[in-house]
Amino acid sequence: MEIKSETNRFYIEENDILVGEVGITQIDDLTISIDHTFVNENYRGQGLAKKLLDSALEYAKLYDLKVVPVCSYAKATFKNTPGIQYLLTKNYQELLGGEK
Repeated sequence: MEIKSETNRFYIEENDILVGEVGITQIDDLTISIDHTFVNENYRGQGLAKKLLDSALEYAKLYDLKVVPVCSYAKATFKNTPGIQYLLTKNYQELLGGEK
């Protein structure tokens, strides 16, 4: 399944059905928030949420942006994946005990 992007989201559609989506908001020139992660119940368990989140993180890396995780899935992923915590804003890094 192909991940598509448009302003404020990365998403997957199949036969005009929204399969999954990660919503982002540009907070300022250097920061985005990851607001929500959704996967249609018929497509869960296939790792699509991770793939969508990874697309948002690649976007952050490409544009040298810091991330504020708002949705519970993004928060849990950052907490459990120390290798990506450098993308967090300093405040979130400190909360997770990461880089300072």
